[in-house]
Amino acid sequence: MSLVPMTVARAMAAADSPSAALRRRDLCSRGIRLAGKMRSDVIDLLDTYVERQGLDASASVVAVEGVPAAAAERWDKQTGTQRLLDNLAAYRAFRALLAQMLEEQREQLGEADAALGQALAAVLLQVSAFAYHLEELLRLESRGPPSEEGAGPPPLPHLGLFERKLRGLGVLRELAQWAVRSARDLRQLAKPGPGSSSAPSPAESP
Repeated sequence: MSLVPMTVARAMAAADSPSAALRRRDLCSRGIRLAGKMRSDVIDLLDTYVERQGLDASASVVAVEGVPAAAAERWDKQTGTQRLLDNLAAYRAFRALLAQMLEEQREQLGEADAALGQALAAVLLQVSAFAYHLEELLRLESRGPPSEEGAGPPPLPHLGLFERKLRGLGVLRELAQWAVRSARDLRQLAKPGPGSSSAPSPAESP
């Protein structure tokens, strides 16, 4: 008998065990709290960013290339694993974009605006921690997180100062939306039944 089917079967059984279910619910609960704190901090950062960058809070911005939109078609049909993969892809992209924003902010203002730089750095740390949290959940779903090779947003085009400011505004707005979606996804994943399974289920609903 091949060892591969046996290994897969054992992994699936481990993922469905009571201890794994408890671990999943615990990780989801902590993730929901992390997402809530992150959204609150991003909203505060948005206010600071708009003020320090001299922008209009109602300014219209285009979609940021490389960042998946938080709105999802047929959200209620997604499997638990797909939710986690979508979230992980988004937060890996945000991690790269925020790091770029932080670098640009330091080049632009140096130490003249330490408060904005510290707030950006704090949110970047939260995004990195949340991405790691999602990777832990994916491991619990009997699959490891996908490789980061080739992941992340495409190389950013050269933009003028004002365009960079608007791009940063768009990144923070979308991150705030993702924090809301992440909490919703994790609540769904924490539910017993099809919503927490990595197997496709056409009957899955929020």
